[in-house]
Amino acid sequence: MAKSGRNNSRNKESREDSGVVERTVKIKRCSAVVKGGRRFSFAAMVVCGDGKGKVGWGYGKANEVGPSVEKANKQAMRTMVEVPMVDGAIPHRVDGRFGAARVVLLPAGPGTGIIAGSAVRAVCEAAGVKNILTKSFGSNNPVTLVKATIDALRSVRTKEDVERLRGVQL
Repeated sequence: MAKSGRNNSRNKESREDSGVVERTVKIKRCSAVVKGGRRFSFAAMVVCGDGKGKVGWGYGKANEVGPSVEKANKQAMRTMVEVPMVDGAIPHRVDGRFGAARVVLLPAGPGTGIIAGSAVRAVCEAAGVKNILTKSFGSNNPVTLVKATIDALRSVRTKEDVERLRGVQL
C-alpha cells in the first residue's frame, strides 16, 4: 500500500529559534460530524532539541494546526532528556520500545550520517547525533516510533557513567 505524499512535506518543516531545533513529525486531522456539518480538529507531534545532546517530544491538540503545533512545542521543551554522545555518535547499541514499535540504534563511524526513517531521523537530528544506523520493527506509526526512539536514547550510558555506577574500572 503506497503512502500519500501529502504529509511528507510536513516532516521536513523545522524552525531554528535561539539554537533550538523544532521538527514537526506528524499532523493528524480528526473530524466529528455535528448538526451543522463536520467539525475538524488537529493533533501535532513535534520533536525539539538543542543539537547538543538534549531532545524531547510533544503532542498537542487544538481546533487549528497552528495552536496544536505550539502546544506540542511547549510540551517538547518541558520533556527534554540528555543523550550522551561520543564524537557525534552514541557510545553503544540500544533498543527502545513503545507499544508495538521497536527501534534499534547502532553507533556508526564518522561520515556515515543518519541512516533512519523520517520519524527516527527527526529525533536524531534534534538531539545532534551525526552518525547513527537505525532499524525499526513492528509499528510504523510516527508517534510510536518517536516515543520508542526517545526510550532508546534515554538508556544510553557512557563508559564513565557505567564505571561510576558499578564502582569498577573498565
